[in-house]
Formats: sequence, C-alpha cells, structure tokens
Amino acid sequence: MLERFQKQLQERFSYLTGKRLLLAVSGGIDSMVLVSLMQKSDSQLGLAHVNFGLRGDESDADEIFVQNYAQKHQLPFYSQKFQTEVYANQNGISIQMAARKLRYKWFAELLEQEAYDYLLTAHQADDVLETFIINLSRGTGIDGLCGIPEQNGKIIRPLLAFGRDEILKFAQDEQLAWREDSSNASDQYLRNQIRHHLVPELKNLSTDFLSAFQNTLAHLQQTRSLAEDAAAQLYSEISESNGNQLAINLTPLLEKKNYQAYLYSWLQSYGFSAWQDIYDLCFASSGKQVFSKDYGLLKDRDCLILYPLTEAPSDEIYNVSMTEGVNFPLKISISQVADIQALGNSVIFVDADKIHFPLSLRRWQNGDVFYPLGMNGQSKKVSKYFKDERLSLLEKQNTWLLCSGDAVVWIVNYRADERFKVSSSTQKILKITLHS
Repeated sequence: MLERFQKQLQERFSYLTGKRLLLAVSGGIDSMVLVSLMQKSDSQLGLAHVNFGLRGDESDADEIFVQNYAQKHQLPFYSQKFQTEVYANQNGISIQMAARKLRYKWFAELLEQEAYDYLLTAHQADDVLETFIINLSRGTGIDGLCGIPEQNGKIIRPLLAFGRDEILKFAQDEQLAWREDSSNASDQYLRNQIRHHLVPELKNLSTDFLSAFQNTLAHLQQTRSLAEDAAAQLYSEISESNGNQLAINLTPLLEKKNYQAYLYSWLQSYGFSAWQDIYDLCFASSGKQVFSKDYGLLKDRDCLILYPLTEAPSDEIYNVSMTEGVNFPLKISISQVADIQALGNSVIFVDADKIHFPLSLRRWQNGDVFYPLGMNGQSKKVSKYFKDERLSLLEKQNTWLLCSGDAVVWIVNYRADERFKVSSSTQKILKITLHS
C-alpha cells in the first residue's frame, strides 16, 4: 500500500511536496494509517484533533491518544473540544451536521492561524460507497451520487483510492495502534446500518465490487463535467448581469426539455430550497417571487431576475445633509458649483434656494406625484412614470426618491423634478451626485 500511496502522491498530489500539511486525526484506524503513510513520505505534518464531547471519557481518551502520538513523534499537535450536542440543539440541526460544521470551521481557522497550506482528511473508498448509498436512498441528483471529492479547496483526501480492507491490512502489517469508536458498532445511525449490513452483501456479489464502483463513480464524474459545461454554455447565452442583479431569459430556456436541471445548476448556490416553486415561477404571472434567506427570484415578463435582498427596510427614511450627503442605503453627495456641467442619470443640478435641508431619501409610495423635468410643469404620478419607462417590479422596488419636505426633487438615477431646476434667476447652484 505504501508504494501505491507514494506513487499516487507523486502523480496526483505533487503540489503537496514541500508544503506544510495539517492532518485531521481522530485516532481511528483510517486517520492513523494516513499519518503513518505521510510520515513515511517525508512530509511536514501537524496533527489536529477534535473532541466532540459525545462519548464522555472515551472522547477524552481519544484526544490523549493522539496527543501522545504527536509528542512521541515530535509532531505539532492542536486540539479543540466542542459542546456538540448543545450546538446542534441551539441551531436545530443533527449531531452529525453540527460536528461537521464545527470541525471544518475550526480547521479553516487553524490553517490560517498556523500557516498550513492544506488540510488532509482520512476519508477512504468505503466512506464514498456509504455516502453514495445514503444519498441514493434519500433521492439525490448527480452531485450526490458523485461522492466525496478528492480535493475541495484546501481540503485534500489522499486515501479515496484505498478501501477499508487494504487499510486494515496495512495497519496490522505495520503494527499500528488506533482507537475504536464504540459508536461505530451501533446500528443507531444510517451509515452504520449500511456499513454493517448492506456493504458486506454488495461486496459478496463480486470480489472486485469496490473497484467496479470506483470505475462507475469516475464515469459519473465525467458525465457531471459534461453537464456543467453545457450549463455554463447556455448560461452565458441567456443570462445578463446588471449590477448585483441577474436576469435569465426564459424564452430560450423553456425550449429545453431539461430546463429544470439548468435552473438547479445555476441557482443552487444561492440558498434556495423550494425548487418546485422555482420551476412553477417560470410559468407564473409577472410579479410572483420565491425567496431564499439572502436572495429573491422574481418573475418579470419573460425573465427570471435574481437579486440580493435589500438591507434597508422599505419604510425607512434617511436624512441628507448639505455637508455630508448620505452614505446608506445610497451614496449621495451635494456640492455647490458655478455652472451646470454635462447632465446624466446619476447627476442633477438644482436651485439651492428652492430646497430645504435636510433632504430626505425614501422609497417611492403609491400616490407619489412629481413634475418631470422638461414637461412644462405637468404633474405625473410616479407609478405612471414607472409604467411609461417599462420598469420591472424589481426596479420599482429598488427605486428611491430624494425629497425636499413632501416634494420630490429627484427620482434617483432616473428623472429630476421641474420645480427645482436651475433658471436664469438662480443665485446658487447645487450639484447632487449619486455615486456607484
């Protein structure tokens, strides 16, 4: 196993040579074999152990075991104890999910604090098979079937090519010591049920079952790569970014029989979970929306518009002073100038004697009226202006009014009000600028 492991290091992980490597070590057989293999490969190692506090004295004994090993072999040792069950209850998640979140957050902090280049974990081929079966039983897409990745950022899993039987033989041949987790013997968890009962039956079907499974996994990963390429190509053709918003053109998308797969591929990283609602949104009337924690997805005519949820409450009013302007939710500055320069949507010029400070910045409301610059003093409802300009619902929701008292001075970034324009009798000109 050592020879094959070192060959794999050279062929697949050559970039690890000379790097400082942090190993996640539970004290179990897989992690102790990984430590031994890396030591025999002349690597710069540090050992990190997480004590989840779930098995009382047994958990503490695991920590002491790894610490003693590190001291004996003069390796840097880091440990962290968590109240995992308390964390799980506070966050309404399973013990397993809590343990995962806690350990990887700590590992990331440790990598940065101690200047390690990569984190190595001891996941192996049987772990991948068990995860595949768990995801298969729960109903999953191709990502769930493709198993545990060999590399995820700074996390490396160099044992994925080796099965549990091969690891056990190496540990016995090398007379390695390791700790047995008593909870692994229990069928309380689904993974243990699969490990104890289903996987042995699958391996009985063929002596090469694990190898055949790994080949199947490689084919699935190649298929996923093809799907990702296709999704990226269509995404570039039918989506358009506008600031922090993304518009997806539904007309060409819905010509695809598998449009749902494309939407899932593009939107899964934004925290959405109500996928059927998103698929239904494609055929809904304009104005319907679906939300994740941080994002909204709006149906607007023949588009889906993805946007981050605003941090500013819709009914909040912000004062805008002459000297300081305002920095949130928009950045607006006010300065006195000698004459009118080039006009644009992000700049207006007003007669200083016609406005009263502080100005106010607020969202538009139904019933708001203004006098559009250039329309000879004719009033117009702000809502009618939006309709004439064909603003989407999202654009309307994100529009702000700059007001003097109750009067609209500027539909920000769109149109100024005639009542405050600079004229031949103006004594002092103010330039009001919206900064990107």
